[in-house]
Amino acid sequence: MAKKTQGKPVNTTPVADRQAPVWIYSLLTDFDISLFISGKHFRLYEKMGAHPLEVGGDKGTYFAVWAPNAHDVYVTGNFNDWHKTSHRLYRRLDSSGIWEGFIPAVEKGTIYKYFIHGYDGHNYEKGDPFATRWEHPPQTASVVWDTAHKWKDQRWMKVREKLNALDQPMSVYEVHLGSWQRDPADHTRILTYKEVARSLVPYLKEMEFTHVELMPVMEYPYYPSWGYQITGYFAASSRHGTPQELMELIEELHANDIAVILDWVPSHFPGDAHGLFKFDGTHLYEHADMRKGFHPDWKSYIFNYDRNEVRSFLISNAVYWIDQFHADGLRVDAVASMLYYDFSRKEGEAGTNIYGGRENLGAIQFLQDLNEFVYSNYQGVHTIAEESSTYPGVTRAVEDGGLGFGMKWMMGWMNDTLQYFKTDPIDRKFKHHQLTFSTTYAFTERFMLPFSHDEVVHGKSSMIYKMPGDEWRKHANLRLLYAYMFTQPGTKLLFMGNEFAQNGEWNFTRSLEWDLLQFAPHKGMQRYVKALNHLYRAEPALYHFGFSHEGFEWLSADDADHSVYVYTRKGAAAEDTLIIILNMTPVYRENYRIGLPFEAEWEEIFNSDEEIYFGSGKLNKQTFKPEPVRYGEREFSIQLNIAPLAAMVLKQTTKQHKKRMAK
Repeated sequence: MAKKTQGKPVNTTPVADRQAPVWIYSLLTDFDISLFISGKHFRLYEKMGAHPLEVGGDKGTYFAVWAPNAHDVYVTGNFNDWHKTSHRLYRRLDSSGIWEGFIPAVEKGTIYKYFIHGYDGHNYEKGDPFATRWEHPPQTASVVWDTAHKWKDQRWMKVREKLNALDQPMSVYEVHLGSWQRDPADHTRILTYKEVARSLVPYLKEMEFTHVELMPVMEYPYYPSWGYQITGYFAASSRHGTPQELMELIEELHANDIAVILDWVPSHFPGDAHGLFKFDGTHLYEHADMRKGFHPDWKSYIFNYDRNEVRSFLISNAVYWIDQFHADGLRVDAVASMLYYDFSRKEGEAGTNIYGGRENLGAIQFLQDLNEFVYSNYQGVHTIAEESSTYPGVTRAVEDGGLGFGMKWMMGWMNDTLQYFKTDPIDRKFKHHQLTFSTTYAFTERFMLPFSHDEVVHGKSSMIYKMPGDEWRKHANLRLLYAYMFTQPGTKLLFMGNEFAQNGEWNFTRSLEWDLLQFAPHKGMQRYVKALNHLYRAEPALYHFGFSHEGFEWLSADDADHSVYVYTRKGAAAEDTLIIILNMTPVYRENYRIGLPFEAEWEEIFNSDEEIYFGSGKLNKQTFKPEPVRYGEREFSIQLNIAPLAAMVLKQTTKQHKKRMAK
């Protein structure tokens, strides 16, 4: 539906008469332009792109595109039989470099491109950088559309600030929409947003995940890129349906109290002819110096963050997904590649900043501006950096010199943990401190612990086949790994299929191996991850101080000979305290003594060795009473049995807690 214009436009006078193919018209005010060229306009999507509306009683579409170095810009599409030069836009008389105009009778659903006579003398046919919908790939045109939707998630939006707070549990399920499930009648057909909603939402609720992270849903031309080579930054991928159908998926997730994180890629873009590359015949969005503007690993182009207009474009895009699609968070891809000019480059191949340094100062400014705006304007929304360097203060506030992210992926923890668990248990005593090392820096940032799609592709093997031993030991090791992950400080992320120990590596061209759930080891793993999610959400000690040393303490970090680790997780109250014991060998440890954080009776509330999880069933059903036997630095201790390759969680008994409170 065409919208009527609000406020006073700059000029609504038709050119010559109402028979002109394009009318002079603008939604952009002088204030918009000043913000845009200063890099401070963060809602450009409200004015740029194609907007169906009504002018003087005539319905049509207003177009606005940034092409400052172009000689001419035209709109071509199915409305004019793809005539390239019949509908010329008007260049604004200011310094913005924006071309605009209103074309009567162009309606929602019209297919179009911009025909640009570039600065270099070549002609380009480009999609609209601000298009809210694109044709289904491999078609490459933009579609006149809107983001109108009557949202029904008001309840969620009111409670989001509380439920999505940093002191609440955050267990994220990472999903690739095209391969989570396929059409059972036609395995080549990917599901629509609506179809995904019918199966994914109840599954997440049943498994007790708190969040879902969608791998990039923005329009991208090359399916094997998984969405990380974007051309349509403002468009939900038409492979799965319309923008409104994606909104309905998000709405259904919110109705079930599941927060939505969108994977976002402001680090690079492909060189497809219809995309951003050389948009007006110059290096407009990308840096002209290819030492700074081309990424050798991904063969893609890097945004010129030094350019104010580019920062306005990118931050507007982030805000668009939060504002128009009610996203509860953005996972920002490849941040390290943005921060450093020499990222993944050989010596002498990288550019430098104006001071001769390796830091990309424009990218730093962009990330700081982004995070300041998001956290100032959207309560309960978080940004998460996929950042692998040692850059200081990624999650520190901007006013304190940081980048201002809410969380950062803990890549060092992930690498160390996987290396340790790949090691045969007989040799783990030699790598004992590979697991304790992360706690020396665990509270320098607000970390998320990720086992993402990157760890189960390209010959790295699936999670279950990273584990040593026979089938039983592989599953016991993986249960142990997940217990370690869920009881460590920080938020959690698991890639789809990891929760039921998929055998094969992730393959984006087919569905997950759901048929494995007919077998006890895989069904047991699925039950186990559900139980871990339940434990994590039920016990404040596992999340209340998730980013603070107040919530963690080692009870035994040095028993390398037995490969046993013992630590506590703490909540706001003493009765929340948990004791976690990990046995990293297949040896049954009988009468193993551990020190206690304080004198109390304890009981086992969780054990990874339960038979229902495909374990051996060696549990501790008794109450453990404190003995006045000093162990290490602890005055009281207990003895217990630890199942092979198992994790145990102890908690103060309810009876003992009441007794202590009475004192």
